[in-house]
Amino acid sequence: MIQAVIFRRKLAEAELHGPPVFIVGHWRSGTTLLHELMVRDERLSSPSTFQCFAPCHFLVTEWFFRRFASWLLPGKRPMDNMAAGWDRPQEDEFALMNLGQPSPYRRIAFPNEPAVDMDYLDFDGVPEEGKQAWMTALRSFLLKVSIGTGRPLIIKSPTHTGRVGSLAREFPEAKFIHITRDPRDLFPSTCRLWRGLDDVQALQKPKHERDEDYVVECLRRMYKAFHEQRKSIDSARIIDVSFEDLTTNPVETLRSIYETLRLSDFESVEATIREWADSEHKTYQRNQHQLPPEKEAMILDEWQDYFERYGYR
Repeated sequence: MIQAVIFRRKLAEAELHGPPVFIVGHWRSGTTLLHELMVRDERLSSPSTFQCFAPCHFLVTEWFFRRFASWLLPGKRPMDNMAAGWDRPQEDEFALMNLGQPSPYRRIAFPNEPAVDMDYLDFDGVPEEGKQAWMTALRSFLLKVSIGTGRPLIIKSPTHTGRVGSLAREFPEAKFIHITRDPRDLFPSTCRLWRGLDDVQALQKPKHERDEDYVVECLRRMYKAFHEQRKSIDSARIIDVSFEDLTTNPVETLRSIYETLRLSDFESVEATIREWADSEHKTYQRNQHQLPPEKEAMILDEWQDYFERYGYR
């Protein structure tokens, strides 16, 4: 209520400062790394962790939590070695869930129960009024974020992968970066992700009985929709990159993204990206995964199209 009163005029006049850029791809495919790299460009911005976790009032409360409550968050994320903090870029899916919209992320609270809101991974079967309510909530949240940043937004949520068609219609000038990763790394890393989040966030003691089936089903569902929906998106508005290229040669990968999507001149941010590649990137330790032969055979069968379409066979 306080936010609505104080920011009434700004909320009424809010607008997006340029077309949004959506980073999509399966969990653990490098979406967070790419997100963190792109917001190093000071001409771009992104929803922060606090904004996504407190989407109803962050315009009046974010300053307090950033200054006095950093101790409430761990130093690193529970699923990997990347830094955490209120001001770090975050997935807008958390904001939508906290605004009361249906989201597959609700399963984190009760991981022993059947997965919920799976139809919101691709909007398959979701009534038109449901999709419109979801889009209205997303646009409203992004407009609030834009009030504070005044810059174009880089938006990242793996859950958007199977929604690209709807997002392209809602934001006609939006651009998309799709990132892939070898499924032999993707599968165990995603299983580790859900186990880590469930252990920390669940409201029941996780049994981890459905984790692997859930991971398999999510990718299959998301990418069936993605491959169909991207046909309706102008090829000049979407680019494919790989985790392997991003980690091996981040500077050239970012250059390709900027030039293909015509974001802005890459030269202005090249030194910043190169400095990161020469310092932080060399000291960052990735989790190592060993996939048993029977699990590799399983995902080779279940995710065959992904393996072949993106050259991982």
